[in-house]
Amino acid sequence: MSVDDSGQERTDGTGAPGTRVSGPQVLVAGASIAGPALAHWLRRRGAVVTVVERAPGLRPGGQAVDARGVAREVIVRMGLDAAVRAACTDTAGAHVVDADGRVLETFRADDDGGDGFIADIEILRGDLSQVLHDDTRDGVEYVFGDRIAELAQDADGVDVVFAGGSRRRFDLVVGADGLHSELRAMVFGPHERFLRHLGHVLAFYSVPNEFGLDRWLLEYQDQESGRSALLRPIQDAGRAMAMFYLPSADFDVDHRDVAAQKALLRERMAGLGWLTPRILTHLDDTPDFYLDQVAQVVMDRWSSGRVALLGDAAFSSSPMSGQGTGLALVGAYLLAGELAAAGWDPDAGFARYEARMRSFVEANQEIGRLNSRSRGVPGPDAEPLPDFAGAWFTELVGRAINGVELPDYAGVPDCAARLDR
Repeated sequence: MSVDDSGQERTDGTGAPGTRVSGPQVLVAGASIAGPALAHWLRRRGAVVTVVERAPGLRPGGQAVDARGVAREVIVRMGLDAAVRAACTDTAGAHVVDADGRVLETFRADDDGGDGFIADIEILRGDLSQVLHDDTRDGVEYVFGDRIAELAQDADGVDVVFAGGSRRRFDLVVGADGLHSELRAMVFGPHERFLRHLGHVLAFYSVPNEFGLDRWLLEYQDQESGRSALLRPIQDAGRAMAMFYLPSADFDVDHRDVAAQKALLRERMAGLGWLTPRILTHLDDTPDFYLDQVAQVVMDRWSSGRVALLGDAAFSSSPMSGQGTGLALVGAYLLAGELAAAGWDPDAGFARYEARMRSFVEANQEIGRLNSRSRGVPGPDAEPLPDFAGAWFTELVGRAINGVELPDYAGVPDCAARLDR
């Protein structure tokens, strides 16, 4: 048994307090999706995992996220396919409508084998986060309401000072703390060095389902202004998720200033037709409002010494790609697997993780950039949109969905059977 300087007993990752610490000690920053997914695989590979999250608890709601192609296979390998599907929104498809609600175009959830515009697995971000937390909470130390304030690494480990005052030492640290990653800024440099704004703002929040939604997403697009309003069903039939896209050449609102964000949304969505005025009436009483720029994170490397990045913190592809969750799930599987296969040597493990993920990430980021361009308002000097019906785009989509190998890591420790007892 060991006790850190906060007085906590450490465990061996099986959830049994007071047992002897074994395996590398890994700190993960962020408890949304990438962090708990990584915690699952690290624990199965024999690591002792701590997840720190600055929020006081799991954040509910959020936009619907998808799992396609290899990401679905990762969920199966986690043993969570049934749990994830039970929490899905059960969306049948999407209708693109005009200002009067007339259907212009229809996409079904079974299009393209479940890998189309509406994926076979569609789940609210908060619900997937809950599934992953439920799966790992008995064998992983979760610390909510705290964050990394300082860290210093040497050849053998990383000394971490938490904002709450405790100090601990870890073998490895991974930042899975999102688009505005504090750990990335601390270790790799300021946000503006890596963020690529794609010219749009995205907002979403839950509203009462006074619109009669029943398994079908509705989207209204105003071609003249480039703005869009969406309503989608969620598991709670009494509520719906509202979403807005709007073009914005720049973005200067603090991502934590909710009042300023709501004011911006009201201003920019004024005059948009369809159901927009009714949706906006619920802006002040929603429990889960979110607004931020549509952006990507582009980095030459995702690791520095014993510190690495995962998910949006490392390689956000933006919501325009529809693949952020898939990248997080696949990245978590590969990062844990490659570290364990390398005997927990960070240089070798991180390098192999990057080598396996890089082209997969780049394909998804290209999808995000293309979709962002397609939603923009064309100007007189705008570059013409590419032919999305071409074979090149089909090939790109295939690489973005399935373009990465998932090794079975034969010979690498997998403690799943022991942990399930």
